[in-house]
Amino acid sequence: MYRVWNFVTNYSLLLIIGALIALVWANTDPHAYHHFVEYPLWFNDWVGLDYSYWAKTYGEGYDKYEVGDVTKVLSLHYLVNDVLMALFFAIAAKEVWEAVILKNGSLRGKKAATPLFATAGGMFGPIGVYLVLAWFMGSETYNAVANGWAIPTATDIAFSYLVGRMVFGAGHPAVRFLLLLAIADDAAGLIILAIFYPSGELAPEWLLLSAGAAIGVYLLANWLPRKLDRGNQARPVSTFVRRKLHFVPYLIAACLSWYGFAESGLHPALGLLPIVPTIPHADRAFGIFSEAEQYLTDLLNQIEHALKHPVEIILFFFGLLNAGVEFNAIGDATWLVLAGLLIGKPVGILLFGWVAARPLGWGLPQGMRIIDLVVIGFVAAIGFTVSLFVATVAFDAGPVQDAAKMGALFSFAAAGVSILAGILCRVEKQEG
Repeated sequence: MYRVWNFVTNYSLLLIIGALIALVWANTDPHAYHHFVEYPLWFNDWVGLDYSYWAKTYGEGYDKYEVGDVTKVLSLHYLVNDVLMALFFAIAAKEVWEAVILKNGSLRGKKAATPLFATAGGMFGPIGVYLVLAWFMGSETYNAVANGWAIPTATDIAFSYLVGRMVFGAGHPAVRFLLLLAIADDAAGLIILAIFYPSGELAPEWLLLSAGAAIGVYLLANWLPRKLDRGNQARPVSTFVRRKLHFVPYLIAACLSWYGFAESGLHPALGLLPIVPTIPHADRAFGIFSEAEQYLTDLLNQIEHALKHPVEIILFFFGLLNAGVEFNAIGDATWLVLAGLLIGKPVGILLFGWVAARPLGWGLPQGMRIIDLVVIGFVAAIGFTVSLFVATVAFDAGPVQDAAKMGALFSFAAAGVSILAGILCRVEKQEG
């Protein structure tokens, strides 16, 4: 749980830099920025956006490219959002998987009951505020923005954890509570993306390819070697697979699973999730921000740490390609996203957390007060990364999407509100 600032600088600093460059570029030369985002890398018949959709999105000048008779376009935006961001979500899934499956996992047992229930409040609260306010704005506005209901449900783990430590101090039990809530929030977000935001017409039969890849690689590269080595202390087959094949079988399975998701209509950025549980993992986890995990020798942790620097660069390009909105794009969706985060999050977390702690009798961690749930709610309102991603899939490119993105970017205001809430609620910082 230490060196959280190093984690934030490693995984989020380049993201922020990319987002800032995008904002400046989009507000100085929006035409050039837009054409950079949708720049076509490969015209083909297998991977990418439908050509007609890409042409509409690219806009003026699309016909200068001689493409012949092709059906798809691999644009720079598609490469980053739909292909490379799968690595980011795989890392998030790895942390969620360990929190659920390991004996000392943070989302197991009674200790997780109240944070998990509060997480539900942190989802339903923002959804309710977003949709109710949209409804009051009139049917035309509601119809235009309703599909963005999931944008304010997100919590940026890294930034929320950093702000939580600033407000409560490293040793306060509320920080651990916040981290459990944020991990569970990410897990719920992955489910929401998969179910409610398909990338095209659903063809669920293609998920058989993803399932087959996951089952096949688990049986051939994990279960079978251990079975063949049963009773043999030297474990020759497992050693051969680990040393000679290493991550290659899982890479092949990941590619097949990604393609299955892409063809099924589910968002392909989630395509690696079925493979993560099949990779050999340690029997313990030190925590999402722990430097100690780099010394674990299981393949899952080795892969995660090998992906560290590539994911930093991917997040830079994610910010660069998605955060470029003009300031005049601020609109109804901007304020709805902010209201969902800054009102719905703290109200939902307080209400559900109180119900879990008092009427249901699950209690709060020792040293935590009910009023601390309000502060946690404001800290959890920093949506940023995942909110930005959901905004790109919830709406087609245009004014509504840009307005929603602006709301995701403005969610950084929750950091200042959290510090003020901590002062008003008389939070006593506990360093440790």
